[in-house]
Amino acid sequence: MDFISREDLSFLLHDWLNVSALTEREAFGEHSRDTFDAVLDLAADLARDTFAPHYKSADANEPRLVDGKVETLPAIAEALATYAEMGFFASSFPEEVGGMQLPSVVSSAAFAHFCAANLATAAYPMLTAGNARVLVEFGNQAQIDTWAKPQVEGRYFGTMCLSEPQAGSSLADIRTKAVPEGSDDFGDRYRIKGNKMWISGGDQQISENIVHLVLSKAPDENGVQQPGIKGISLFVVPKILPDGTRNDVAVAGLNHKMGYRGTVNCLLNFGEGEGAIGWRIGQPGQGLALMFQMMNEARIMVGLGAAAMAYRGFTQSLEYARERPQGRPLGQKDPNSPMTAIVEHADVKRMVLSQKAIAEGAMALVLYSASLVDEIKTGADAATRARAEALLGLLTPITKSWPSEFGLVANDHAIQIHGGYGYTREYDVEQIYRDNRLNPIHEGTYGIQGMDFLGRKVMGDKGAALAILGEEIAKTTARAAAVPALAKMAADLTGYFNDGCAAITELQGRADPARLMDNAGQALSAFGHIVTAWLWLEQALTAHDLDDSRARLRDGKLATCRFFFEVELPKVSHQLHLLRSANDAAAAVSSDLF
Repeated sequence: MDFISREDLSFLLHDWLNVSALTEREAFGEHSRDTFDAVLDLAADLARDTFAPHYKSADANEPRLVDGKVETLPAIAEALATYAEMGFFASSFPEEVGGMQLPSVVSSAAFAHFCAANLATAAYPMLTAGNARVLVEFGNQAQIDTWAKPQVEGRYFGTMCLSEPQAGSSLADIRTKAVPEGSDDFGDRYRIKGNKMWISGGDQQISENIVHLVLSKAPDENGVQQPGIKGISLFVVPKILPDGTRNDVAVAGLNHKMGYRGTVNCLLNFGEGEGAIGWRIGQPGQGLALMFQMMNEARIMVGLGAAAMAYRGFTQSLEYARERPQGRPLGQKDPNSPMTAIVEHADVKRMVLSQKAIAEGAMALVLYSASLVDEIKTGADAATRARAEALLGLLTPITKSWPSEFGLVANDHAIQIHGGYGYTREYDVEQIYRDNRLNPIHEGTYGIQGMDFLGRKVMGDKGAALAILGEEIAKTTARAAAVPALAKMAADLTGYFNDGCAAITELQGRADPARLMDNAGQALSAFGHIVTAWLWLEQALTAHDLDDSRARLRDGKLATCRFFFEVELPKVSHQLHLLRSANDAAAAVSSDLF
């Protein structure tokens, strides 16, 4: 079975986002709707036939460290070899580096199939694409030719090496050091020593080489070590050096996780001997700024993976609910009467509809964000591109966090619908939950994303990006106000967005500056619901115009939009109350009382 509705993806891409219009732009002029659909069909088939079959076996047979080498399930390598052969590593890259030059929104929709089929196996190409993109954007030509292009081909895999055992998200506190050692054909060369923790794909025997992007403290051009993040530079550190010898990078141990078990996760030691050889990317002190490109791309991809897991749980629990007979309608007393499928029971309908609202809402959020990437790269003029960049910056913490947090709510419903079978390993939904549980932590926790959203993205630019979001929402509500079935939703959405903006203004006037971020997570969740409601209203507007030949899709979208507005969106009121009142029920408690 397909874990993501092909009909729904087509609706989102063609009816709503009108991706065919992108082919009128020079960058995508070689493509057409037919090529987009062919890629999506191939992705769905390949995900079902090569990624999905080892979903459970990779979970049961975790990577092992044997005599200093990491062993993984052979089926993972086989699936990724086919993925590379079909060109999917290259999907979103420009032609000049060997890419297919697909729009980001189409590439993301295709990748959603692989995430839904096997999130752990999909992690390898996700990280590889992000790594290669940093090199293509910021590396010199020798670095691009030597390490980026083989990743675009799928021969080399990539990682991101940020966290350390003592410094997770607090990157200013990393201790890895880089000492200059002259320069060569690949740029300024350094010897790197330190330890990196939680490195997904950190070692494996699948690819010909592994390209590590490593954040490290390094002196500036004057030989002075700057404090904090100003002293961090970014380095490309390959497992195998260009001359074919092994670099000084060793696996110190494997981390054993509750989910994503097919993805190798390592503690890496750089420089157990003379030091790992690495080449600086960009200028000294630019490390974190350059790495943010990969981090932000990874955040959107984490959101995509979470949306895909929510979607798979929804699809499988819906199928189960339709096939599982249990109980009879209220009032039916005859024990010999046929039992009804549990999907007909009101509480099961509620859980199915909640999953649909979350899964399809999260998918719309991720694909909309991906469409902004295309607008940033190929928009008609500088003002259009700048507007898209500001909006994407604002939405990135939401796109990462809302699917991750509420995708778990959907997965919890999927388990509940399965009843006792739901928490057994015979069914997929317990593993789906475990896999998805990592996503609220991946690429920054909910609290960190909340501070990024409220502190940097809203207050940091004095509400400029929030105003752009408001303008986009106003365009939608103006259209919806003219449709009787959607007019009240339009008014409700306007009210909640205005309340959110007012709550932030009140917070700034009420709170001690040191306490402004105490309820940042509430702000992120509230605006996540508001943004998702906006995108549901967009979907409803699009669906409303469909003819009767697509009545099931049309009516399903309208019903789910109504459910989200009547059941989910009102939860925003309490979150905004906590925000505007600078509530300190948690922050004021002394840790000694726990």
